[in-house]
Amino acid sequence: MRRLLARRMKFHLFGAFFVSVGCAALYKFVIADPRKRAYAEFYKNYDPMKDFEAMRAAGVFESAPPK
Repeated sequence: MRRLLARRMKFHLFGAFFVSVGCAALYKFVIADPRKRAYAEFYKNYDPMKDFEAMRAAGVFESAPPK
């Protein structure tokens, strides 16, 4: 029973470290990278003035009435 806590703590500490690194890598490759690519693809062809004019024509803005 001597040093039982120290041995189990070492095991759980290493296990928690590897699980957290695995979760971080999984998040990066499954969620973050595809999201970055989707944003880059969207903004590659995005025209903010065209979008503004469409919202303006729809009456979204109070300060810029539709023409």
